[in-house]
Amino acid sequence: MLHDDVQIPNGAAIPAASSGATRRSFLASSAAAGVLSLFSVGSSAAGPASAGGSTKPEDAGFGTAAVRSFSVSFPKADLADLRKRVSATRWPERETVGDTTQGVQLATMQKLAQYWANDYDWKKIEAKLNALPQFVTTIDGLDIHFIHVRSKHANALPVIITHGWPGSIIEQLKVIGPLTDPTLYGGTTEDAFDVVIPSLPGYGFSGKPTTTGWDPARIARAWIVLMKRLGYTRFVAQGGDWGNSVTELMALQTPPELLAIHTNMAATVPPEIERALNLHQPPPYELSADEKRAWDQLDFFYQHGLGYAEEMAARPETLFGIEDSPIGLAAWILDHDAASEALIARVFDGQAEGLTRDDILDNITLYWLTRTAISSARLYWEYKGGFFDPRGVSIPVAVSAFPDEIYQAPKSWAQEAYPKLIFYNRPPKGGHFAAWEQPQLFTEDLRAAFRPLR
Repeated sequence: MLHDDVQIPNGAAIPAASSGATRRSFLASSAAAGVLSLFSVGSSAAGPASAGGSTKPEDAGFGTAAVRSFSVSFPKADLADLRKRVSATRWPERETVGDTTQGVQLATMQKLAQYWANDYDWKKIEAKLNALPQFVTTIDGLDIHFIHVRSKHANALPVIITHGWPGSIIEQLKVIGPLTDPTLYGGTTEDAFDVVIPSLPGYGFSGKPTTTGWDPARIARAWIVLMKRLGYTRFVAQGGDWGNSVTELMALQTPPELLAIHTNMAATVPPEIERALNLHQPPPYELSADEKRAWDQLDFFYQHGLGYAEEMAARPETLFGIEDSPIGLAAWILDHDAASEALIARVFDGQAEGLTRDDILDNITLYWLTRTAISSARLYWEYKGGFFDPRGVSIPVAVSAFPDEIYQAPKSWAQEAYPKLIFYNRPPKGGHFAAWEQPQLFTEDLRAAFRPLR
């Protein structure tokens, strides 16, 4: 069993805290025993302890043992089973077109499978994860897994960074060092952050909700509880994809501790633009060059890129295939957005990009080993709001608009959507997985965005 090989380190210490009917209507209306029960890292209803493991309560310095240290080690049998399944894939015939208009290409998936089955080593990323301070705490009846790295520099600014789908905590690993130890990465001591990176419910090592109701607003409330539980009285928040939804909903709850937020997938599309796109009409007014580029990106995504989200929002439980076939799961993950898919295809063609083959397979393998393909998809079913619609965030907001995001939010739209826009930048390179693909640019923007708040 997966949980038999998980160990909870006895010596781990918690870092002490420092100071539907249409494309657009879909966006407006859509979006179990816990994973930790598999890993034996808790005794809550969402993650009961089993005979194969144990937990070690830790006192985080505020008089409770609410936070437990965590590490993971998957047995060789599970990794061997994964390789066997990849090698035994029953392949379809080649697509009948010479491009990606029918989906992820056969050649890309076969190159991925060849590397996954014969050369990829999960234990490398497992060691990287276990070298970081990882913890579990129960919030609102669910076990929440998170990484918590405290800077060695005084007066570090705490930040909680939230991933999305089809990402995970692995997306943010490259920015932990530059954010917590900036002097080693071209920054100053004044740029230091304490970093908290949680796994969304139903993702990675967090618990799988056994009832409905774990939507982004509830997750946002849980994240505020988490930061307070860690002892922080002032902090900032960052997110992209689902992480943006959660982060903006944190801001809407206006906790006094939350100073500002940063997003790399801003929700800024004006309602008149949304309406025109939805009705297949031309733009309602003359657009600037940046606005026209965003319009074209959105129009393409609504026509060609929403299939995965529509299925997960409507019928997530139907996706049995991605829970049973690793290649099915990998193809589903790769087909998130056109720019990311193209980048990944180039990587498996041998080109140097911001991601490596190991980066890509680390993330996919995490989904596979934790058996979270469907539990993560349910977040789309839970969500009843829009992804790109302005929410009326009133606290300070910083925006990084990467060029290959689903759409590159224009500054004019950001200024309208966020009345207290404190930072806006258009980095020269990067896409949907900005922290993962372009960690230096992402880090530089976070430093600049939050510097006035220190």
